[in-house]
Amino acid sequence: MAPTEKIAVTGSTGALGSLVAHELADRRIPQRLLVRDTSRAPKLPEATAHKFDYADASTSTKALEGIEVLFMISAPESEHRIQLHTSFIDAARAAGVKHIVYTSFTGAAPDAEFTLAREHFATEEYLRTSGMHFTFLRDSFYQDFLPALVGDDGVIRGPAGDGHFAPVARADVARTAATILASPSEHASATYELTGPHSLSMHDVAQILSAAREQSITFHNETIEEAYASRSSYGAPQWQLDAWVSTYTAIASNSMAKVSDHIEIITGAAPRSFADYLRK
Repeated sequence: MAPTEKIAVTGSTGALGSLVAHELADRRIPQRLLVRDTSRAPKLPEATAHKFDYADASTSTKALEGIEVLFMISAPESEHRIQLHTSFIDAARAAGVKHIVYTSFTGAAPDAEFTLAREHFATEEYLRTSGMHFTFLRDSFYQDFLPALVGDDGVIRGPAGDGHFAPVARADVARTAATILASPSEHASATYELTGPHSLSMHDVAQILSAAREQSITFHNETIEEAYASRSSYGAPQWQLDAWVSTYTAIASNSMAKVSDHIEIITGAAPRSFADYLRK
């Protein structure tokens, strides 16, 4: 362990965590990469890899010894997600971690329309009572996953109606997180809404994808009954079906329609638009 290594990053082999790790490495900030398989950890300057597991408190506590600031990406979706989060937070506290920067979700609330946002709220509340400093990054839906919503027939289907949301690029979340991790005391007890620069409907998303791909992509507004029926063939458990369908009903509710300027305030640079993301 490097003597100045005081920041730990979870999920460094994943889509968001790897971007955060590379951002910190580019800034020459020492970091500890917490991974389930150390052989898969990115090879970065001033970074070491330590094994951890949300489900293994003792391993996580050992991996976090000496760490002051933890970037905590939410655990993979499961029916036990809240329990994994609380156990990991307990492990961090036992290890002496002083500050956790947690990736939450926009509109997190106990009655959020998007069912997984309720889990994020529960995690936020647990962190508030942990005795550690905290910063919540309430990310909107990622621009990165929107192209995957298009079916083989060129149609996006879901009960989103004419509702709007402000999707954000993972890369913009990552540079924001890295900025916060570099000066965590400036962001203690803060909750940030991380969105893209535009509030879009799913019709807008289809139009932007059409222009980028130079093909016809459309949005079909399913009824809620149609949405459950069209996804039931995957054999997913009910909680997962609810999450998939509420992805769209949350958009329909306009609970995620507001555009935030927090990314630009924190980093000094505006987030990219969905069209810009597709041109990357």
